[in-house]
Amino acid sequence: MWCIGALTEEYRSRMYDVLELYARPYHEQEPVICIDEKSTQLIQDTRRGLPMKPGTPAKYDYEYVRAGTCNVFVAVEPRGGRRIVELTARRTKPEFVAFVRQLLERSYASARKVHLVLDNLNTHLRSCFEDVLGRTSARALLRRVEFHYTPKHASWLNMAEIEISIMERQCLGRRLMDQATARREVRAWQRQRNAARRGINWTFTRQEADRRLSRHYVS
Repeated sequence: MWCIGALTEEYRSRMYDVLELYARPYHEQEPVICIDEKSTQLIQDTRRGLPMKPGTPAKYDYEYVRAGTCNVFVAVEPRGGRRIVELTARRTKPEFVAFVRQLLERSYASARKVHLVLDNLNTHLRSCFEDVLGRTSARALLRRVEFHYTPKHASWLNMAEIEISIMERQCLGRRLMDQATARREVRAWQRQRNAARRGINWTFTRQEADRRLSRHYVS
């Protein structure tokens, strides 16, 4: 269950910005892309499992060995039914900047403007791009980007969390023994979701937010 922070004027302003963005008609040249990341644990078996046979599922021992962690970046375009997923060893500023750079220069190179929805993690700031790329290169990369930040303690407004939850249930929520295996499985999941053009039907509007939350607004 979510714990919502104080609904201050700044909170409402950011919430309205994101909700109004989600309510806009789909525009291929101005995609709305929600980005988030998830740390996942790598787990190895202590004994060789029994392979699957006709009518019998595969079996593995309850014991396991932790084999470290890795990070998964997820960018989802809810209206376009597209997602880009990248597995990295870490999730520091250089990895995040490289992921966004790949989005802008490859996946969305032809877009006129790109709207990025992000939470308030300290690696998501515009200044991080300048730290990694330098001011001139960062400005050139971000010239088509408009940042939209969810309110603090309101990452539930980022639709990337919905996509990550689906990925956890369908792909990551099992034993993945190393980064190579995790990367292979995540990419297969991404291809399947994209081929089916799975989108996200967001129905929570600004009007609904006011109806449910206005009594808690702090002036």
